[in-house]
Amino acid sequence: MTIFRLRKESHKEAIQESCETEGLNIRNLNVSISGNHILKNINLEIPNRKITCIIGPSGCGKSTLLRSMNRLIDSVPNVKVNGEIWLDGENVYGQNVELTHIRRKMGLLSQRPTPLPMSIYDNVAYGCRIHSMYHSKELAATVERNLKATALWDEVKDRLHSPASALSIGQQQRLCLARGLAVNPRFILGDESTSALDPISSRHIENLFVSLKEQYGVVLVTHTLRQALRIADHVVFMYLGEVVESGDAKTLFSNPKNDLTKQYLSGVFS
Repeated sequence: MTIFRLRKESHKEAIQESCETEGLNIRNLNVSISGNHILKNINLEIPNRKITCIIGPSGCGKSTLLRSMNRLIDSVPNVKVNGEIWLDGENVYGQNVELTHIRRKMGLLSQRPTPLPMSIYDNVAYGCRIHSMYHSKELAATVERNLKATALWDEVKDRLHSPASALSIGQQQRLCLARGLAVNPRFILGDESTSALDPISSRHIENLFVSLKEQYGVVLVTHTLRQALRIADHVVFMYLGEVVESGDAKTLFSNPKNDLTKQYLSGVFS
């Protein structure tokens, strides 16, 4: 019994150490909604400081997987989740986990921008104030730093106290990204976060993701293979709620191992 317990604890410590060094580790994740089995035994290692693109046909579970990472899936009626997601030695689905703490580590950039009904400045400062992260003297510098990180500062520096709703859609999406960065996340999650934007704004956001991966892990759900080809370092291909294949983007795109992956990449189905 003692030997078994030691082995079990050693295995747990190994998982925790792996999470701290490599990023997000998903183990045996199953999600059902109203009795429908949406995600089926997902096992993945998502690297830190790289862009991971989750691809696959509509309805295959991509967005459900993404929203399971920071537990936004909890708000879905009749949802049942089993499994583990490890980040920084902590199981996201462990007992007594504080949700705002988890969501601070993994901010989500949605399909359409969701600025808060307040000023540009207060949008970026909002999360910092909630988490009591900075003194008031530091807050202005934090707002400026993150607006610069999202290439928005020069466009808004003279109207920081104007309503965020007055910004263009592309600017609003960058503002939402700045708001998420201000609370020092570990990962940035994007759910079709460029699909509502014009081509110029979309490319702007893509370029930001590429620059931000130097500091953060980035996980993106995308229906656009061209986007994944442009920016992905790591790719996860899903079909009918299962991970069919995952790995280095160049290898997977040039030499997929699974026939289903080959068919999807060649356009047999979408």
